[in-house]
Amino acid sequence: MKLYRLLTADDTSAFCHKVTDALNKGWVLHGDPTYAFDAANGVMRCGQAVIKEAPGTYTPDTKLGEH
Repeated sequence: MKLYRLLTADDTSAFCHKVTDALNKGWVLHGDPTYAFDAANGVMRCGQAVIKEAPGTYTPDTKLGEH
């Protein structure tokens, strides 16, 4: 099955660590990162899509973070 996740976080080193962790678990970058101002919280937010091939069959109960 092909899995997709959109990783998001405030623009801090924590976001880079989140993406790095996913890459080290076999996820692959998918598309360009995104960067936007979160007016409600007054911070910049980052996003990066990642994909991964994994064994099994996808269901809505699939725990994406466990792959």
